[in-house]
Amino acid sequence: MKSPQERATEVSQAHPVSRASLAIAAFSTIVEWYDFTLYLYFATVLSRVFYGGGKQSLLITLGGFAIAYLMRPFGAIFFGSIGDRLGRRHMLLISVALMTAAMLATGLLPTRAQIGPAAGWLLLLLRCVMGFSVGGEYTGVVAYLLEGARPQRRGLLASSASAASEVGALLAVGVSALTVSAVSEAALASWGWRIPFLFGAALAGSVGIARSRMHESPEFKRQQADGTVPTEPLAFALRHHRAGIARAFSISALGSITYYVGITYVPAFLTSAGALTEAAALWLSTIAAVVVILVTPLVGILSDRIGRRPVLIILCLGSATLPISMFSLMASGSHAQALLGACALAALAGAVSAVGAVATAEQFPGEGRVTGLALGATMATAVFGGLTPYLAQLLLERTRWAMAPGAMIAVVALAVLPVFVMMRETAPIRSAKPPRRAAV
Repeated sequence: MKSPQERATEVSQAHPVSRASLAIAAFSTIVEWYDFTLYLYFATVLSRVFYGGGKQSLLITLGGFAIAYLMRPFGAIFFGSIGDRLGRRHMLLISVALMTAAMLATGLLPTRAQIGPAAGWLLLLLRCVMGFSVGGEYTGVVAYLLEGARPQRRGLLASSASAASEVGALLAVGVSALTVSAVSEAALASWGWRIPFLFGAALAGSVGIARSRMHESPEFKRQQADGTVPTEPLAFALRHHRAGIARAFSISALGSITYYVGITYVPAFLTSAGALTEAAALWLSTIAAVVVILVTPLVGILSDRIGRRPVLIILCLGSATLPISMFSLMASGSHAQALLGACALAALAGAVSAVGAVATAEQFPGEGRVTGLALGATMATAVFGGLTPYLAQLLLERTRWAMAPGAMIAVVALAVLPVFVMMRETAPIRSAKPPRRAAV
């Protein structure tokens, strides 16, 4: 009797996923990361427009990000059920449609100056809708890429989703920096802040159109052919994938805190610590985003060559030692030192995200994979991604210790290191080279 992997290979060969479908899936993560990192990069601006300005307003803005992020697991479970029952393609089409609507509504939202405190509540409501819709994005894309890729190239192809995500982040910080630099303070508060969100709505709409041409995943087709599509994906995942969920949670916890504290929180850190101006911090983050894009595919290739486990262990050790000193370096006030620290943290976070994409998805077989990812990876992202920028800013204000954000990363790294040491390798074993023929 053939294994599910062998059957999926047969179906893939009979109905291959086109390169165009894989490219659309990989690069469509641009939209998800554009929107969520845009909110963080624009946090100081939004705090003035919707919450009146001041340090307390920045904390409220970051708190709204944290609350909205807590909606991601609910969205991931909802969309994961669609992906596991009806197909990955249906899941990705519905999630991007909801995301487009939420982003467009945000760009048209009235400000505090127009309707008072209700503006802040409306912004929070739309962030929650966005968090819910985004919940199904990354997990669905990673599952689709893993199932459509050749086994020996899964790390590289899955890492392309991380690289594309950072293209979205680069786009977000670039648009933010251009908007802040191009318009006056008064114009920014009046209408300029809307430009990045309306641009994001147009970007999301174009991705939705492109996704309508995607093929279905061969793994899901295999499940349909074999009659093994789970009718209740949540119950199925909790019954069969508990260990995989725990491992995916650990991998995603490290990836989330290194990314959201080590990259997207950095502009707010540099501004609030007085190290750089708002515009300078955004331009510095633009350079850091380029570093992530360059590092990501290299680490994906490395994980295909030597395995996911050794790469995760090395990066975990680096996360336990590097961030504390880098945050101290960035707080010094020197532009050169801030750039060095931001780029080092960006390289570390990009590397963890690259191997984490494929490693989390490989913790689950095809049946219930997207729901398993929702319970493991997305739950960790909600806690260690959504809450950590708020906690980092709170710790910084309460302790006045510039290294506090780096210490947060180090604590999480040390906590998950035993999981990485004990986990089994999930990368396909490379076959040995055939022996050379003896000379006749």
